[in-house]
Amino acid sequence: MKKFEEKKFNIPELKGISKESIEEHLKLYSGYVKNTNDVLEGKQDIRRLGFEYNGMRNHEVYFSSLEEGAKAFPSLSSFKKQIENDFGSFDTWLTSFKALGLTRGIGWAILYYDKENNTLLNAWVDEQHLGQLQDCALILALDMWEHSYVRDYSPSGKKNYIEDFFENINWEKIEGNFQNTAK
Repeated sequence: MKKFEEKKFNIPELKGISKESIEEHLKLYSGYVKNTNDVLEGKQDIRRLGFEYNGMRNHEVYFSSLEEGAKAFPSLSSFKKQIENDFGSFDTWLTSFKALGLTRGIGWAILYYDKENNTLLNAWVDEQHLGQLQDCALILALDMWEHSYVRDYSPSGKKNYIEDFFENINWEKIEGNFQNTAK
């Protein structure tokens, strides 16, 4: 079986999220890649594949959205048009998504694209393997495990972390995720 390769990300200095936090977070991602390969090679219990694999993929989407610094939507963003169609406005969606990120517990706020119904869906995923939406493509992932924010924000700093995440996001990357799935 082909092994998964650890991806490298070009993440510049971010607002509110320290370089040290990103470095530690990337080490965690590296572990998910290693553990996914170990499970597939029979070195670990196969029951953990969903946890390790989803941890790897969720982090890849998360880190890629921070690459190359904050960037606005492309001028003719089909992703932004899709959000406006599905949620009424970008601001309505953003308010809803940020509120989802404040869910109690650990997990992920994720924006999916359902190709069958041509719609975007917000979903909370407990930990990273409970609640993934079947046959939907991951467009945007916001890591809400404490390791993603507690170093730079207090344990009660979730809201500030979420605000800073969206100030740092590269919307061109999110547009690319959408374009790659909405074909």
